[in-house]
Amino acid sequence: MYTTPICPHCVRAKALLARKGVSVEEIDIFMDEDARQDMQAKTAGARTVPQIFIGEHYVGGCAELYELDKAGKLDPLLAE
Repeated sequence: MYTTPICPHCVRAKALLARKGVSVEEIDIFMDEDARQDMQAKTAGARTVPQIFIGEHYVGGCAELYELDKAGKLDPLLAE
């Protein structure tokens, strides 16, 4: 998950994943231009955080993560 330390949406996304028992690998882009460029390359230019990947599957941001959960699609994705 690409994050910054001052992002409330990152906190919400990490909290949901923690409730699911998932550990999160964070890549802090706040002061790391190389990581920011890497994030943008992997997400077709996304400039906001969080940008979430589950395995190789690109989820999107916090809203998309919560939408997956609400639709009952997050748990199966996490189980893969």
